[in-house]
Amino acid sequence: MAPAAFALKLASIAQEQHNMFHMMDETEPPLCAQIKKYWQGIAPFVSCSTVPWSAVFVSFCVKKAGAAAAEFKFSAQHSVFVHQAIKNATNNTGVFRGVDITKDKPAVGDIIQNNRNGETFNFQFAKNNADYASHSAIVVETGVDSEGGFALTIGGNEGDSIRRKIVRLDAQGFIKQRTANPFISLIKNLKT
Repeated sequence: MAPAAFALKLASIAQEQHNMFHMMDETEPPLCAQIKKYWQGIAPFVSCSTVPWSAVFVSFCVKKAGAAAAEFKFSAQHSVFVHQAIKNATNNTGVFRGVDITKDKPAVGDIIQNNRNGETFNFQFAKNNADYASHSAIVVETGVDSEGGFALTIGGNEGDSIRRKIVRLDAQGFIKQRTANPFISLIKNLKT
């Protein structure tokens, strides 16, 4: 099934941000100025380098693609919008729905959440908590290469810039769990 127009727009915005800034460090003036824009309307700006900005990057991209605050819980913390998305899935409401990575396959426009700093929070923890450190990135492409299936993501504050990463998929197209900073959830993007 082809991605919806909103999913394609979200992926395009993330790709555009990557194209413009991936060669820059967060402390360089052009990227720092853009990081300030990511914070606008989400939370008060503090710094380009001392406060994690990955969640405001995701929130900025989702907002710029056209999602409303009633649809996505824009936040400076990944766990906040993931927790709301899991509530949406539980209640069968909303257009952003958080699911366990074993329950659905990533597609363009979805958001993949993972642990950071060596934590090992799982989906059940994310379902019951909205305040913990994590990371997430936007799926901009899925496909198959010489190593098998993959989802290509773009995230902010990865290596102090905007970076692309490959998330490996199993033969059925589900996210392969990993040992270091394991994946927590998948936010399915149902907005058309």
